[in-house]
Amino acid sequence: MEQTARQNDTTEREGDASAAAQLPVVAIVGRPNVGKSALFNRIARRRIAIVEPTYGVTRDRITSVIEVGDRSVELIDTGGIAPDADDGIGRQIQDQIRLALRQADVVLFIVDVRDGPTPRDHEVANLLREFEKPILLVANKVETPALEVAATDFYELGLGEPIAVSAIEGYGTQTLIETATDLLPESTQTPSSPLMSFAIVGRRNVGKSTYVNALAREERMIVSEVPGTTRDSVDIRFERGGKTYVAIDTAGLRKKGKLDDAIEFFSRVRTEESIRRADLVLILIDGSQGISRIDKKIADQVVASPRPCVVVVNKWDLAPPEWTTERIAGQVRKRMPGIAFAPVVFVSAKTGKDILAPLKVAEELHRQAGLRASTSEVNRVVRAAMDQRATRVRAGVQGKVYYAAQVGTRPPHVLLFVNHARLFTADYRRFLQNRLRDELPFHEIPIRVTIRQRVSAFAK
Repeated sequence: MEQTARQNDTTEREGDASAAAQLPVVAIVGRPNVGKSALFNRIARRRIAIVEPTYGVTRDRITSVIEVGDRSVELIDTGGIAPDADDGIGRQIQDQIRLALRQADVVLFIVDVRDGPTPRDHEVANLLREFEKPILLVANKVETPALEVAATDFYELGLGEPIAVSAIEGYGTQTLIETATDLLPESTQTPSSPLMSFAIVGRRNVGKSTYVNALAREERMIVSEVPGTTRDSVDIRFERGGKTYVAIDTAGLRKKGKLDDAIEFFSRVRTEESIRRADLVLILIDGSQGISRIDKKIADQVVASPRPCVVVVNKWDLAPPEWTTERIAGQVRKRMPGIAFAPVVFVSAKTGKDILAPLKVAEELHRQAGLRASTSEVNRVVRAAMDQRATRVRAGVQGKVYYAAQVGTRPPHVLLFVNHARLFTADYRRFLQNRLRDELPFHEIPIRVTIRQRVSAFAK
């Protein structure tokens, strides 16, 4: 049976590999603090990587698919090259850089014109020569004509003419993009459209990056026991069973009062943005420790988004033997009432057990989120709910719904036209949401309910 399982897995890998679009790759490299992430954001035209003048901010490979003319190109940002890194995370950062260099068709070697050529720049240049890839030497931080002249000092690196740019102001970046594109191999590939994107969120050290690596079947994210290893939110495209997904790995969250520095603040902001832009969310919980206050806070953020979510109990292989799936699922419903409707799945990212189960559940939630209920069905459910439980009476007036309709999807959005909006309290809206969820085909996803007061009601 094990042999059959291995054969099936091999077949799936081969199918995925053949289905994946192999885009040309441009990798951005250089020593720490030369502006790699700023240039990455400039070329990608959105703030993806955290930019902060602190050593070692970027750790994982951060990627973005960009359009250059009629071509799609994968752009990779990397951590600072430090050949003498001797700590665990430092070595893993260097491993990630080497992976990016092996994948790259063109390398952008970034240097800081204000510092001039440094011994570390020479070390990086020697390292890049080992890979025998086309290299563009990019002199960054050229904000004045005098600094453009200073860029010529980098001829001594032996990598040709430096291209002067300013990642912050955008100077020279278009020329850089065009020059890099001319060096890329011909390709007609376009990236396959993902079935869905999902943000993986949770507190520190619950195994988010380990889970992403297990799904992607490569060491895509740095994994360490050191809290706060992941800092950026990183989009990882991967394929399973011929389907393309985007997993967004995020930084581990903790109480706002314990934020140590600006990096951690930006990590939190990136995580919140990732929740909003994802189709749905996987909330990872440490199955060996149970539900914490931070888990509850994270659930509240997801409720506010609102996005469909799956509660993924990781490290289930380390849970105490007396714990059962029913017990933990019950705790989720009790301690996270805002997402009591969400499915709960149990996995072990480290051993690989059931790691695809959350994907299958997520696909079903994504399907539910795109459904539309007929107006007659929505009105029937709302009328029945109000017959069961009327609004409170205020100043002799009771709430009345004139008309209800679903006006949007992902998440399903129901609009109610009423006589007096103030009579439809937050508690009563939750009651209506629950009834709509029970009666319509949205059993496991959030429903947005908007109350709109009919203009004629103001005259009464």
